[in-house]
Amino acid sequence: MKDFAQDRPDRSEARAADLARAGYAAYVNKDRAAMEALVADDFHFTSPLDNRIDRATYFERCWPNSERITGFRFVRIVEHGDEVLVTYEGRTGDGHAFRNTEVVTVRAGKIIEVEVYFGWSLPHPAAPGGFVT
Repeated sequence: MKDFAQDRPDRSEARAADLARAGYAAYVNKDRAAMEALVADDFHFTSPLDNRIDRATYFERCWPNSERITGFRFVRIVEHGDEVLVTYEGRTGDGHAFRNTEVVTVRAGKIIEVEVYFGWSLPHPAAPGGFVT
């Protein structure tokens, strides 16, 4: 018989999602001190533009983008162990909207890694059922 208790998130998984949410809130609130408290000293960040950059490079290169972001709407937050899969729709001060997915990894109460997978602009430039040529 299957043990359904194994399918329920434990306290560490809930904590991982809470830390991920706090990171997005720090970004929207332009609260660098809060973000610095959330990320581990050995933090790494990867995106289509960044190949596993370290914490110092992240704050130098990526953190200034927080000035443009006005909000995130979470489409999904899925916890799996120490990882949190987050799909969100972001909005910038100039009205641009976009959708991305990230994998946030947490250990010992800190965010140790973020992988970003770029999505698309909102609204999508192709008509429903269509594609961009």
